[in-house]
Amino acid sequence: MSGWKILVVEDDPDGQELIGRLLKRHGVACDLVYDAEDALDYLARERYCGVVIDLVLPEVDGWTLLKKIQANTRLADLPCIAITAYHNAQIAADAARAGFISYFAKPLEISPFISELHELIACA
Repeated sequence: MSGWKILVVEDDPDGQELIGRLLKRHGVACDLVYDAEDALDYLARERYCGVVIDLVLPEVDGWTLLKKIQANTRLADLPCIAITAYHNAQIAADAARAGFISYFAKPLEISPFISELHELIACA
């Protein structure tokens, strides 16, 4: 995971801090942004191995952000992972259909999150 850089789109400061510390502890560099607009700005300037996107964001939600990423030919193959505090089986199924490569309910379970992140990004 060393050498990876992940963009985390999370509007909750505590969630940002948790995911940021977790990734850094496992040798993954990351940028943390609050909303979809900031995410698109960062994606235009930086190269990332993947994007972790909260589904519920202010103004432009995670679903719409995913569509914007998919519509950009430079970003279309970028692995996007959904996270949400509003978990249920239907949302998980919808996330898969929309094109998220994985889905995690909050609060994140650290070991499964890191393990799956490693597999998903390494295979992408």
